[in-house]
Amino acid sequence: MEMIQVSNFIGGHFCTVDHYIDSYDPSSAQVWARIPDSGSTEVNSAVEAAKLAFPGWSKRTVADRSRILLKAAEILENRLEDFAVAESRDQGKTLTQAKTIEIPRAVINLRHFATAFLSSIEKSKLQDEFGVVNYTARKPVGVAGLISPWNLPLYLLTFKIAPAVMAGNTVVCKPSEMTSVTSWMLCDIFREAGIPPGVVNMVFGTGPKAGEALVKHPDVALISFTGSTLTGQRIYRLAADHYKKLSLEMGGKNAAIIFDDANLDMCIPATVKSAFLNQGEVCLCTSRLFVQKGIYDSFVRAFVHETRQLKVGPPLKNDTTVGALISADHLSKVQRFVDDALASGASVLTGYPEDRLELPSEYKNGYFMLPTVIVGVEDSAVCMKEEIFGPVVCIVPFSDENEVVERANDVKYGLCASVWSTDVGRVHRVANELQVGTVWCNCWLVRCLDMPFGGVKQSGLGREGTWDSYEFYTEVKTVCVKY
Repeated sequence: MEMIQVSNFIGGHFCTVDHYIDSYDPSSAQVWARIPDSGSTEVNSAVEAAKLAFPGWSKRTVADRSRILLKAAEILENRLEDFAVAESRDQGKTLTQAKTIEIPRAVINLRHFATAFLSSIEKSKLQDEFGVVNYTARKPVGVAGLISPWNLPLYLLTFKIAPAVMAGNTVVCKPSEMTSVTSWMLCDIFREAGIPPGVVNMVFGTGPKAGEALVKHPDVALISFTGSTLTGQRIYRLAADHYKKLSLEMGGKNAAIIFDDANLDMCIPATVKSAFLNQGEVCLCTSRLFVQKGIYDSFVRAFVHETRQLKVGPPLKNDTTVGALISADHLSKVQRFVDDALASGASVLTGYPEDRLELPSEYKNGYFMLPTVIVGVEDSAVCMKEEIFGPVVCIVPFSDENEVVERANDVKYGLCASVWSTDVGRVHRVANELQVGTVWCNCWLVRCLDMPFGGVKQSGLGREGTWDSYEFYTEVKTVCVKY
């Protein structure tokens, strides 16, 4: 396949740069794309284009903006296969996942916000004693900076672009330099759909150069970021000088709590999926399984058996269920978590480094890792405290409800959790005690765009979703009229 050269998209035009970054196919460790190594010059141009486009775009009717987004969704849906292949090559995920989950969800993001924002409800209050009526009005903020991660590239980028532009903002996007290809392809779709020049701009490059320039730019009114907690902390500090609005969706150390009355026929397949979907490279993935002592041994046996049915291999093959990790450095980092656990006395029941990974010769250098299950680990261990972001899960026993809630909460993160029990009262009690933004009960990753999404503690700041995004991407004012 011919090597792809990605271009920035600024003011409705594709623009070249002087320097490029190599982007690797994680399954082969071969360079497959060249990404612009943008900096402040390119970011300044993109922000200027967005500023110029803002007055006209913000005055367009919501119906006009909706028609353009719906057209973009239709074009994307018609090109689903091309986008899915590119996403798989770029990120290492399986083609099946890209085709059945991620690109379809990107289409849903565009359609959902294109229709949801057609109706907005404002507040009003009549004060007879003063002879006035009060009402609220929401207006777009201006230029929005959108920074998206490498793990779910198009899915999460469209989750930001769609509400931002539907609210009347113009945007400058900075996708991850490791997975930029589908974001670049999306620019062509927006242009074909008729979005005016400057409404959506893409600047590709690294966080320290392009990302920081975007966050620090005085004309960027808000930042929506999804990525690591460390980077989120940096953005928080940089944005403070200009009092920017911030939405930060960051890391997680998510727990699943399995009580002894859980329906294991439902629970085990779902928790295996929650641990290893997208090679464990999802902020919502489960990396700590707390299993009540009465079923611990039988649960572990069944979980390990189910895990061994997963097939690691070439992402483009239909029967592959676990693809490649994003990079060589990330693979080494994930493996170090396992090595440290073993050095501390834990045991690996399946996966790295106990089992041999067989791969076709052309994929021998790829960044693959077997799904790994760790037991005999203390709650204080690094692999129980820090986000691993790979195909590794720890399973530990617990005795009672109060104990497990305290242990599940004893981390610095608070993104999500899952609770498995047929006791309805217990499900509600535990869900309300867990210090996280989302709790799934007897299920996992059932998403509703109308519900708030985000984390607490070091997992995030703010919420996204239909009305939460509408509020974030607008400013509200109160109007008081004397009659």
